[in-house]
Amino acid sequence: MANDEQPIHLDAEDARAGATPHMTRYILAISLVLVIVIFAVLLLR
Repeated sequence: MANDEQPIHLDAEDARAGATPHMTRYILAISLVLVIVIFAVLLLR
């Protein structure tokens, strides 16, 4: 059992407990560009 007086220190990888692929930022960027293009096309119609 953990002692309440001593804090538990974890590094970022252990605390995250999962993989973090960099694909998410590409999906966000592509989606943002597509939304802007779609809105521009709808605006110009």
